[in-house]
Amino acid sequence: MGDVLAGIHATWEFDTDSVLIRFERGIRTPRLFQSLRERRVPHAALSSVTLTPGKRGTVVLRAVPRHGADPLVEAAAGQLKDGCDPYRLVLPAERETLAEYYADELRARLGPDAAEPADRFLVAAPEAPMQFKAYDGRAGFDGHRVSFRWFWTGASTAKWKAGDQTFPVTELSGVEWRSPEAFEGYLRLVPRGLENAVPRPDADPDRSGGPGLVADPGPGSSHGPQPMAPRPTSADQDPAAVVFGLGYGPVHESLPFAAAVLESVRRNHSAAVAPASVLAGAGRRDPADIAERIRHLGELHRSGLVTDDEFSAKKAQLLAEL
Repeated sequence: MGDVLAGIHATWEFDTDSVLIRFERGIRTPRLFQSLRERRVPHAALSSVTLTPGKRGTVVLRAVPRHGADPLVEAAAGQLKDGCDPYRLVLPAERETLAEYYADELRARLGPDAAEPADRFLVAAPEAPMQFKAYDGRAGFDGHRVSFRWFWTGASTAKWKAGDQTFPVTELSGVEWRSPEAFEGYLRLVPRGLENAVPRPDADPDRSGGPGLVADPGPGSSHGPQPMAPRPTSADQDPAAVVFGLGYGPVHESLPFAAAVLESVRRNHSAAVAPASVLAGAGRRDPADIAERIRHLGELHRSGLVTDDEFSAKKAQLLAEL
């Protein structure tokens, strides 16, 4: 395509295989956009394209990313307000015809798997190193390790007792981000072994610190479940978390940070399990994954982006994989 479409706060440059989104640097531009600066979004990372009326004489062109294609969207988990959605391009209403042309052009370039979740991140994460100031400490990420350095004015006694923390991404399974614009926002790391932890039968859930946990040692282990330190229910008491507050952990700093960590965790995890994945691929698909794909396909069908015949054929194909 090779064309440029300039909107409010951003400009989209259309290439043959991707869209380069360049964000403006003006004082009215959301700070998240200024922090991101620009993002290249491959057509393969998109599930659909919409054009809808906006506010006060505008129209909104939106490229809808596939589930699992963008680490920033995954980390945000639906918490971003419309005004901070990096996939929305707001245009004056008089440019609606031009916007409709580009919307059609983009739809024609969607990949064959547009209706399905992506099996890996297709949009680049913000680059490390980065850091931000939370209420109870300073968080840093150098691309390989996440570090928390506590502030004596804000950190809980539990965190002071635990001391400053460093977490190699190879020892993490995920990241939880709760927007600072919500009540009790935080960034919380999920150490490996705790993502599937279950309550111990002899644990007392009423005691301080929450229920005791055990971790499944996985196949091939000669031992039963091993006791693990319980994961505190409150981020304020968890040495693997920093909490936000008024002026602390703003979206434009903490969300790109969370996305960068999440991308690094997934990349390292994929490299570690790649040999096992080849063997596992010969088995049946996860029913939960199939259900999620059918749900997403249904959304595309209801929005008119997938025909009745396409919906029926794809649904039958997915059900056959069970």
